[in-house]
Amino acid sequence: MLLEPQIHFGEGTNSANADDSKLYTGEKMKNIVKIIIMALILFSGFQYFKYDRSMAGKTMNTENKNYKVATFAGGCFWCTESDFEKVEGVIDVVSGYIGGHKENPTYKEVSAGITGHAEAIKVTYDPGKVNYSQLLDVFWRHVDPTDPGGQFVDRGSQYRAAIFYHDGEQKRLAEESKKKLNGSGRFKKPIVTEIVPFDRFYPAENYHQDYYKKSPLRYKVYRFHSGRDQFLKKVWQDSKEATSSQSGSEYVKPDDEQLRKKLTPLQYQVTQHDETEPPFKNEYWDNKKEGLYVDIVSGEPLFSSIDKFKSGTGWPSFTQPLKSGNIVEKKDRSLFMVRIEVRSRFGDSHLGHLFPDGPEPAGLRYCINSASLKFIPKDDLEKKGYEQYLKLFTENK
Repeated sequence: MLLEPQIHFGEGTNSANADDSKLYTGEKMKNIVKIIIMALILFSGFQYFKYDRSMAGKTMNTENKNYKVATFAGGCFWCTESDFEKVEGVIDVVSGYIGGHKENPTYKEVSAGITGHAEAIKVTYDPGKVNYSQLLDVFWRHVDPTDPGGQFVDRGSQYRAAIFYHDGEQKRLAEESKKKLNGSGRFKKPIVTEIVPFDRFYPAENYHQDYYKKSPLRYKVYRFHSGRDQFLKKVWQDSKEATSSQSGSEYVKPDDEQLRKKLTPLQYQVTQHDETEPPFKNEYWDNKKEGLYVDIVSGEPLFSSIDKFKSGTGWPSFTQPLKSGNIVEKKDRSLFMVRIEVRSRFGDSHLGHLFPDGPEPAGLRYCINSASLKFIPKDDLEKKGYEQYLKLFTENK
């Protein structure tokens, strides 16, 4: 709170002048304080920007070395982006346009079907965690490959299904998978999905990116009425293989109604709407007990107290996850910067962010919201069904 400065006048000073002087000086001080506050805000923004650039550079160098890119068209890119972002090993998914004749097309032009483009997604993935054949399997299981006129409720060539290969190996694998699916008898009609070389990809307008997160209610209403999920469930319901990233796991995300009953308002906002809790005013930032930190939504084990350290940020911080397979890392473009968001694999909960300023040797800091976590003390691990992790605490002594 800013206090009005106390100004004392000497004896014999005219009271009216004193009042004017006090008013003037008070306003002057307020202006000075405003300038200082603005300077601090700008300085903080600069520090974040500078820090983010260094982090982004580190991330992009890793990306250039190890990550690969795949491009698919499967109808509405709101849906395909959502589907692929749930796949373990997928680093980033960008919605956009491809395969047309006009440069820099807009959504209005593409959706009108006058540019020849298709709505598509460009998928950046880590081949050490998921390979191209597996991405093809995800693609086939989220489209109607027998429809030459669009996808589900969306009609026209701008909603066609297609695979855009980036090299000869992707072309070979795509053609083999198409042939295999055609001969499987899964569909009564022939597979008509195009397999064509990658052309120039134009990212869609910003409001289309992560639409399923930005406008979850509208997205869910659209998706339900599109008929996509009803079709996929009917076609793949007898399949033993996974149609989502959660299949085959004991850790399952409850539906929204159950989540609202299970979680506190803060936990719901943080895990489901990517909010951030206040620093130093959360449950586990200073917790020093031995045990595991699991996803508050699904229960999947995420971090151990062994890897927890005091970062001074006011949030629980860890040098590494307990099981890397339970952690999904995504690019987060919010707040006018690029950060690495951390989510749980099976619960799809927003956990926090990953920063490259942790202790050596890894130099990583997983900055996590307490609201996304449930702490299981070491003495309760067996009772709660996490007995396989007890040995961690005996081996560490």
